[in-house]
Amino acid sequence: MPQPLDLIGHGMLALTRASLATLRTALLRDGGPDAAAYLQEAGYAGGDAMWEAFKRWLAERSDIPAESLDVEAFEQRASEFFRDAGWGGITVGSIGDLVATLDSHDWGEADPGSLMDHPSCHLTTGMFADLFGRVAGAPVAVLEVECRSAGSARCRFLVGSPMVMEQIYDDMGQGLPYEDAISACA
Repeated sequence: MPQPLDLIGHGMLALTRASLATLRTALLRDGGPDAAAYLQEAGYAGGDAMWEAFKRWLAERSDIPAESLDVEAFEQRASEFFRDAGWGGITVGSIGDLVATLDSHDWGEADPGSLMDHPSCHLTTGMFADLFGRVAGAPVAVLEVECRSAGSARCRFLVGSPMVMEQIYDDMGQGLPYEDAISACA
């Protein structure tokens, strides 16, 4: 029977959701326009450890290494891992051929009570950029386009090549909904 996630053995620590939400709120309030980038940088710095923790966690539960999982098995195992680590479950999907989606209705960084104006899971976007870049074997960029902290029913992260994600971001900055921005890249 699989054991619970060994935080210390996997180079991780437990942090309450309230602590993370308060840290984010304080940084966004006092850190100025660079606060989101600070959180993304911190998340990116932890991506390698999260990838290694996922591989060790998976090795305790399966003979198939992380690099050999098919998409369906990866989605199931990644969701179990993130749930065990306290982040919440994820569902992996895609919009067209250019963008993967990561959806969560219970993502740990989100704080529905914070009433943010924009998606705010900045630590997660950094962590996912590093982690899923390792999965893909190439650099990726991550953009959160729906967030429970901003009143959405789910957190939705888009994952794609840096060039594609930059174009989507720019198009969204011009007022295009993200679905239309993705279609414009195709």
